[in-house]
Amino acid sequence: MSHLILLFSLFLAPAFADGSQKSTQNLCSNDISHKRQKRDWIWNQLHIQEELDTPLPHHVGKITSSVRNKNAKYIIEGEFANTIFKVEETSGDVYAFERLDREKKAEYELTALIIDRTNNRSLERPSRFIIKVYDINDNAPVFVHKVFNGSVPEMSPVGTSVTKVTAVDADDPTVSGHATVTYEVTTGGEYFTIDDSG
Repeated sequence: MSHLILLFSLFLAPAFADGSQKSTQNLCSNDISHKRQKRDWIWNQLHIQEELDTPLPHHVGKITSSVRNKNAKYIIEGEFANTIFKVEETSGDVYAFERLDREKKAEYELTALIIDRTNNRSLERPSRFIIKVYDINDNAPVFVHKVFNGSVPEMSPVGTSVTKVTAVDADDPTVSGHATVTYEVTTGGEYFTIDDSG
């Protein structure tokens, strides 16, 4: 019986030793993580609807950093920064000063910076961000040619293909229904039909 008790205690000793060592390591790592100060940019993707007819400027979104500094100042750089897009330097609110057309340009890439206004030193690493322009269904389909020629032999059976026409829509095809093209025969419908493929 004494042998069994001795063996049992030998098996338990390493397990207790490992457990105490792990808990000590966890405590140490937790202490380190609490001391480390992490700063980071915080925002969701910025976006704006095209062709807004409300008064300018239009609010696009907000760039925010977790930096806490009373002298902090937000700046944006890059594509159309400080022309089409401007940032309110204390709040980080981004505004568009022109009405945007997604068919001309669907997204803009800019860089956000936060600096100390007293010495112009950077308080955070710059971060790139994209402003996406959301589509509205504002374009009518357009035929790719002004005239489509077709022919069919006489006495051909019903259903014989005569020609194929194609129209395109400049709206965003990823938005349901915005770039969908359907066809209709407006004259000669008693002789010809057209399907959704043209």
